[in-house]
Amino acid sequence: MASAFRRKKAPSKLRLVLTVPLLSVASITPRSRLVTLDLRNHPFNFRPGQAVLIGAPGEHARRPYSISCSPEYAAETHTLELLIALDADGTLGPNLPDATPGSPIDLEGPLGTFLFPEETPSQRLLFVAGGTGIAPLRAMIDHVLRREAAYRLSLLYSARNGDEFAFIEELRAHESSGRLEVHQTVTRDDGTEWAGKRGRIGRAHFQSVVHDPANTLCFVCGPRAMVNESVSTLAGLGVPADAIRTEAWSVPRA
Repeated sequence: MASAFRRKKAPSKLRLVLTVPLLSVASITPRSRLVTLDLRNHPFNFRPGQAVLIGAPGEHARRPYSISCSPEYAAETHTLELLIALDADGTLGPNLPDATPGSPIDLEGPLGTFLFPEETPSQRLLFVAGGTGIAPLRAMIDHVLRREAAYRLSLLYSARNGDEFAFIEELRAHESSGRLEVHQTVTRDDGTEWAGKRGRIGRAHFQSVVHDPANTLCFVCGPRAMVNESVSTLAGLGVPADAIRTEAWSVPRA
């Protein structure tokens, strides 16, 4: 699966096109990389959950990726983080042919309507991620945890294999501090080392994390089938339709 997706675009007048240096590419799971862009000379404002289009300078073949860091983190570090799934050939894709530190990258954005609201009356927040769908949710979680409001956060996170949970140490650290409830499940792992839950996200998984359906605001991001099934299940458990926010991505055509 690729972490590119099709999404509704924000008004073009709010979008910038910048050329910024690529700061680093780090292996975060066997099938994904954390790409960090240098924003020291390029102020860039966005909201948690939004995305950018990136590609080689001057090329029109840009792909959209969710921003995986919060606006607060980006402002503090002057960087922008993107979680990118590797293509089948093991590269970051034709839009990033030169992924070496210092190489220029065209950055366009922000875009997208999958946003964490500026104000929310709900004290219970549920984040549901499939694979690299964790990217915008990580941005939202960090944003929420920096606020003083007493939110109660839960995360339901699925991945193909036990070694493909991006940011899991960071998320587990939040859980250890009592700030986030984390539930994981693997969908294809045949190894014996994984001792956690198995299977695609379904009703039983949701029943363990949805504690107060009528008063829970949900954010779901991942493959389209997972997102659709999650919406149906959450609605069946009593979560109001307007309290379920979604972002579905699909594998781009070659």
